[in-house]
Amino acid sequence: MEPTLTDLSAYLRRTGYAGDIAPTRRALEALHLAHATHIPFENLDVLLGRPIALDLVGIEAKLVGARRGGYCFEHNLLFAAVLRAFGFAVTRLAARVRHRTTAVLPRTHMLLLVEAEGGRWLADVGFGGEGLLLPVPFGAGEEVGHFAWSYRVIEEAATANWVLQSRRDGAWRDLYAFTLEPQHTVDYAIANHYVSTHPDSPFVRMLTVQLPTPQRRLILRDRELIEDRGDVVTTRTLADGAELARVLQESFGLEMPPGIRLPG
Repeated sequence: MEPTLTDLSAYLRRTGYAGDIAPTRRALEALHLAHATHIPFENLDVLLGRPIALDLVGIEAKLVGARRGGYCFEHNLLFAAVLRAFGFAVTRLAARVRHRTTAVLPRTHMLLLVEAEGGRWLADVGFGGEGLLLPVPFGAGEEVGHFAWSYRVIEEAATANWVLQSRRDGAWRDLYAFTLEPQHTVDYAIANHYVSTHPDSPFVRMLTVQLPTPQRRLILRDRELIEDRGDVVTTRTLADGAELARVLQESFGLEMPPGIRLPG
């Protein structure tokens, strides 16, 4: 049996969602946008050496109760439970990230396939700064605009994969590749352990905090602050720890944990 959400009302307040509680396409889109723009992607606990729990009660306590963020497993396990509470049929999947690499990586990303009004949609609120603001239609290769950004899901016949792509600078670029094999929470346990503890994991080696809005995507990597507006990307380096703490609080709604040290 899938775990159930303990406090849907608290989640809706956390994300600012005020629409109908019904398994409609409109609700799916509004829920996805609300989650993606209110709960940041972040790895502060990884850098503090704290274990990343995959139980729904712990995820709710962190992302909703403590008003923290998390990474893909935390975001999408929570979002899957919310969608089921709305009455959606949800299949949990796993993907190999291809963004910024040509290497074959392990399946360390979680995403969701959701049924709504006779169609299927890829939903993913846990990919960070390059990720989706809204669900993407699954199966037809249809290009969809998410404000200043465009996405599509295509079938890659040679590998039997499906691939999520984003369009940047006039070209389609792979974000990740996945199959339709359903995953259970236990299937994510090894991947979660790897990305939160292995020295080769980027989450162990670098602070990353990301939060998109319809107007801009704000991405913090260590002390590099990136603002992506689709057609214009600007970057600046934060001066010191005090400015870092201020940006975390003012731009991402996060408190700087005591004792944290940036890798390197």
